[in-house]
Amino acid sequence: MDVRIGIIQSPKELEVELKDDADRDKVVADIEKLLKSGEGVLWLTDRKGRRIGVPVAKVAYIEVGAPTAERRVGFGAP
Repeated sequence: MDVRIGIIQSPKELEVELKDDADRDKVVADIEKLLKSGEGVLWLTDRKGRRIGVPVAKVAYIEVGAPTAERRVGFGAP
């Protein structure tokens, strides 16, 4: 599952590829909880075990993609 995070005042977005067994609903719930509080650091762990932290105050948007198994590439993609 991919998570893309837009950072305030930055033209690039941060893309984190989470482990295949990551629970999408839990990730979304954790993100919503932090964004509601408006403070703290959003920590995500990528496939390779690296931890990425983003200050919640600097988040412009977050896009949570579909799990890897649901991706379709090529002519069969919608």
